[in-house]
Amino acid sequence: MTGRRDWVGWHSAYDDPGSRMSRRLAVVRARISEALDAAPPGPVRAVSACAGQGADILDVLAAHPRRADVTARLVELDATNVEVARRRAAELDLTGVEVVRGDAALTDSYAGAVPAELVLACGIFGNISDADVERTVTALPGFTAAGATVIWTRHREEPDLVPSIMGWFEAAGFAPLWLSEKEAGYGVGAHRLVDRPRPLPPGERLFTFVKDGPV
Repeated sequence: MTGRRDWVGWHSAYDDPGSRMSRRLAVVRARISEALDAAPPGPVRAVSACAGQGADILDVLAAHPRRADVTARLVELDATNVEVARRRAAELDLTGVEVVRGDAALTDSYAGAVPAELVLACGIFGNISDADVERTVTALPGFTAAGATVIWTRHREEPDLVPSIMGWFEAAGFAPLWLSEKEAGYGVGAHRLVDRPRPLPPGERLFTFVKDGPV
């Protein structure tokens, strides 16, 4: 992740079980576990954009019955977060996890890791322009295998963009699987690709972090 926010210190909110971020993390992890349960037999690919320290996915993979089926690429720009994620993956003996230091906004960062059965776009949509959110959602069929699950987050503060995001996913060929209640204080969504996947376009930038907003 990029921007003025302290993206290392940002993770400290996960240590407070009553925080909004901690509660959101638990929901994201539950959706990841469900997506792995629903993935077809055989190898499962996963990618996580702006992965931070891998808190969303690493512990879920370690405990899941299908951990041996999963290969994952986590893309993160902050060097400290990358090292934390790599150490955690090693501690959990997740040999199929690759943590890459790179710009998660660039499609080239995912070459060789897609199409994936699970795509995480968490902590992104609250820090980029509305136009970039739409551009990113529209590009997601290039990241996904047939029937793949995309899990995403976006705050529900006004102006609430989530209704528009739901429409953009539909227009891109996705069907909704799950959406958190607005009153939860955070937004977590899951969608499944129901249209055909598309090739990942090379050399494209999908978004730019433009503010330190509520992710």
